[in-house]
Amino acid sequence: MDFHATDGDKDSMEHYFFCPYCGEEISMVLDLSVRRQTYVEDCEVCCNPIEITYAVEDDNLSTFAAKVLE
Repeated sequence: MDFHATDGDKDSMEHYFFCPYCGEEISMVLDLSVRRQTYVEDCEVCCNPIEITYAVEDDNLSTFAAKVLE
């Protein structure tokens, strides 16, 4: 999966990635003050539910996954 991130303020980051359903590049703002998180958010293009999982280490995004909700 290809993705890249753009730093905003220290507590959040806009993260770009490809929807696992439609393949369109989308972005979500991640809360870096939460060290590990899993939640569901709909794709802004195709409206399908995406399971988002990420982890933060030393104020940097260390892992990110966007999966089809099973």
